[in-house]
Amino acid sequence: MKWRGRRGSKNIEDRRRAGGGRAAAGGIGGLGLVIIVVLGLVFGVDVTPFLSGLGGQNGTGGVTSSADVEITEADERAVQFVSVTLADTEEVWAQVFRDQVGETYQPPVLVLFKNAVQSSCGGASAASGPFYCPADQKVYLDTDFFTTLERRMGAGGDFAAAYVVAHEVAHHVQNELGIMGQANQIRQQSSEADSNAISVRLELQADCYSGLWARMAQQRFDTLERGDIEEAMNAAAQIGDDTLQRNAGRTVQPHTFTHGTSAQRQRWFARGYDTGDMAQCDTFGATQL
Repeated sequence: MKWRGRRGSKNIEDRRRAGGGRAAAGGIGGLGLVIIVVLGLVFGVDVTPFLSGLGGQNGTGGVTSSADVEITEADERAVQFVSVTLADTEEVWAQVFRDQVGETYQPPVLVLFKNAVQSSCGGASAASGPFYCPADQKVYLDTDFFTTLERRMGAGGDFAAAYVVAHEVAHHVQNELGIMGQANQIRQQSSEADSNAISVRLELQADCYSGLWARMAQQRFDTLERGDIEEAMNAAAQIGDDTLQRNAGRTVQPHTFTHGTSAQRQRWFARGYDTGDMAQCDTFGATQL
C-alpha cells in the first residue's frame, strides 16, 4: 500500500501519553476481562454490548494514570499509517455518501491509546483490540495491535492493518446510516443465539463496506500494490469465528459465532471490492451469508 508522504487526517485524538497504565481493578476484571480478551483476538468487534456498564460507576472501570508509557519508533510509524488510512476513508466515504446515499458523511474521530482507555462505552484495555463506540462516534486503537495482528494472528502486511482501520470506520458508517442502532436495539430484545446472528450480519456488512472502501481508494488514489488484496483476504480468513475456535483447540460451535466464518468474511469483503455498491452489502436482506 502506497501511503508514505501522503495527506494525514486531522481527526486523530492522541491519548497515548494522557492515560496509559492498566484498567482499574473495579472495571474490567475477572471473567469479564477473559471474555474481552477472547473478543480482542478478533479485530473489528463491536464491543459496545460488552463494555457498556463497565465504566463510570463510582470511578470503577477507569484508567490508572502512568507516566511510563513508552512511545516506540514502531508506534510513530503506525500513527502516520493510521492517519493516512483514516484520511483515505474520509474522502472515499464522503464521495460514496454523496453518490450512493445522497447525504453528507460525518467522519469519526480515531483515538490512539496505549495499554488502556476510557470511552463513552466504558473502559477497555489493549487486549480488547480496536473497537468503535457509537455513543461518542469514535474509533479506538492501540497501535501495538498491529504487532499482535502480524505476530500472533498471522495477518501481516500494511493492507491487513488498513483493513483493521477500514472495518472500524465501516461500523461508523453503519452508525451514520442508523443500521447499528436498529440492530443493537433488536439484539437487546433477542435470545443469545439470535443476538449473535444479528452481530454476524453487522460484522459481515462491515467487511463488505471495507472491501468497497478498498475498491474506491484504489480508483481515487491508486494506492494498492501487488498482494494488498491478498493481505486483506488472509486477515479475513485468520479472524473468522470457526478458525479462531479451531486454533484455540475448541470444537467449532456456530451458534456462538459473532463475526462469521473465515469463508463468509472473505466472501463479503470480496463482494464489496468487486461491486463498489453499498446496496450489495445488505447482509440483513441476504438469505445466505
